[in-house]
Amino acid sequence: MPNYMYVSLQDDDKILTFTVDAATGKLDRRQDVEVTGGPAPLAIDPDRRFLYVGLRGTREISSFRIDHNTGGLSLLGTAPLEGEPVYMATDRSGRYVLSAYYYQSITAVHAIDGNGVATSPPVEWLHTASGAHAFQTDPSNRFAFAPHIAGGGANAIFQFRFDESTGRLTPNSPATVSLPGELGPRHFCFHPSRDILYFSDEQGCSVTAYRLDPSKGTLTPFQTVSTLPESFSGRNTCSQIQITPSGKFLYAPNRGHNSVACFSVDASTGELTSIGRAATEPRPRAFSLDPAGNFLFVAGLDSGRLASYRVDGGTGELSPLGTIHVGNMPMWVLITEL
Repeated sequence: MPNYMYVSLQDDDKILTFTVDAATGKLDRRQDVEVTGGPAPLAIDPDRRFLYVGLRGTREISSFRIDHNTGGLSLLGTAPLEGEPVYMATDRSGRYVLSAYYYQSITAVHAIDGNGVATSPPVEWLHTASGAHAFQTDPSNRFAFAPHIAGGGANAIFQFRFDESTGRLTPNSPATVSLPGELGPRHFCFHPSRDILYFSDEQGCSVTAYRLDPSKGTLTPFQTVSTLPESFSGRNTCSQIQITPSGKFLYAPNRGHNSVACFSVDASTGELTSIGRAATEPRPRAFSLDPAGNFLFVAGLDSGRLASYRVDGGTGELSPLGTIHVGNMPMWVLITEL
């Protein structure tokens, strides 16, 4: 069975649906959905029944039902927001949508009703600090983390306790993890089997690894590794970050160097070792691994093209497969198995 890919095009007001061949990584474009309002961040519930879309232009969140036979999307409802969402994720129960608002300095929680529709007003609308860029719960669904970039932002990770029965948030102790220099934590991912998180550092052009105390829900950094070659001296920022389902390899795109930084992950310690970089499309903001971790897809914000790579299961190296044009301002790439 194929996997399904969703690509949001902010300037084209569209979401594209592709099938992804699980054996070859070949893409087949299946559906273009008109979504007025500047679709950007995408999130899917744990049961893969609903897709949530943040509209940055009209400041709304739209909820779509996913057809498991075709991957097609049908609109269920749209709710107003009081800000411009830059990131969304559902909690582990699929009852709430968590979102971050860079310009409004907000982290928020919206309830999902019995029909799968994200509702308004929000359960939580918390003023944190400038530069809020992501918001997720941990695997236990008892804690949540919201990184805030540097360069005018807080350069810190906000730590919360999360009540999955009500969607309410309580600042943890300590409430933030402050970082040295101007690392600027932006996005993060969880190791699939260890109590470790990895954050892409937007300004630091690096990845920082943190140990998670599963009883307290607090983070402690233990390693920072550059995403750039030593010889590079140009302007660069990091964007998203993902780890393979096996936990063996981790990837983080460079915007400026226009590459995907590749790392191996030590099975015992979780420490990262650089295994090089793969050249990619200009300003790689959005990317995604397929559910098996065999293929990686990167969207170039400036080129409007989507580049495909095969992941070497033994070394983690990326081999280019090809590129296709998708449209103007691709902001998110999400791949799921239905």
